[in-house]
Amino acid sequence: MKTTTLAHTPPEWAPQSAVWVGWPHLRDAWAEDYEGAQREIAALVKALAPVVTVKLVIGAPHSRPEAVNLIGDLAEFYDAPMGDIWLRDIGPVFVKFRNRLEGLGFTFNGWGGKYELEGDTETAAAIARLEGHPLKRLDFVLEGGAVEQDGEGILITTRQCVLNPNRNAGWTEEKAEAALSEAFNAQRIIWLGDGLLGDHTDGHVDNIARFVAPGHVICQTPSGDDDPNTDILRAIESELRAAELQVSTIPSPGRIEDEDGEPVPASHMNFLISNGRVILPIYEDEHSKRAQAELQAIMPDHEVIALPANHILTGGGSFHCMTQQVPETEGALP
Repeated sequence: MKTTTLAHTPPEWAPQSAVWVGWPHLRDAWAEDYEGAQREIAALVKALAPVVTVKLVIGAPHSRPEAVNLIGDLAEFYDAPMGDIWLRDIGPVFVKFRNRLEGLGFTFNGWGGKYELEGDTETAAAIARLEGHPLKRLDFVLEGGAVEQDGEGILITTRQCVLNPNRNAGWTEEKAEAALSEAFNAQRIIWLGDGLLGDHTDGHVDNIARFVAPGHVICQTPSGDDDPNTDILRAIESELRAAELQVSTIPSPGRIEDEDGEPVPASHMNFLISNGRVILPIYEDEHSKRAQAELQAIMPDHEVIALPANHILTGGGSFHCMTQQVPETEGALP
């Protein structure tokens, strides 16, 4: 039983009052994918708008007219500091604490010093302030995409990311578990090994394993003889089954290449759950069609909507990476 003195992290399928979405504004960084990424994000907003309030972060004035043109009145627009769109990692993680919501703000160091952009360290405070909730600062490096929780005290993460010396030097599993348990009131922490090849986040768990119900986790099986993550995906499934969770699988996208012919970390795990809908990133191939059908069978009480995410993927992530949900306050801990 959870104590009432610690935070409770609602699962993603719990009722949400809003979803924050990042809007691209770094035209040079996105290059030829800039407009394509905006179109894909506009489609995401249109899929979410009927079931939840969508709040768009406009990181630069010049991108506001672009957003208005594609989205119209389907979202609320907010000016806030933001380096790029990855709100899962730079935004606050909202938890329920006593009778209120509280945002958790972790130290952000650009995914281990790889991409340090102006504004990213200010985003969590800005969103918490706009939501009207306090922000609790924690003095260790963590990104929201590095942890996955089932709402009942189970947390999954990866050693490749959380124990990486480019995050918190000297961290052991014991030190990491103490920090994660205190932050999220996690009762059990399950460690996976490596994430997908080419993932600049150093193996975020939201690209490889996701909870769909308490104790019920979903992961991917390899697709095609040339799937670059075959060994990694098989290890993930084996580790989750060894942890005695209920495990379901859907196919991976298989081999998706960049313009240089190198594999990119495309994943069907980077879906977003919001108020009865699941927005699934797809990559316009037969594996994605099968993934949608199989995910719908696993989650029959949700509507699975598949949307292309090829342009967003060039930035390194997909729908889950660029969003952050706000739980409903009703039912907060007494």
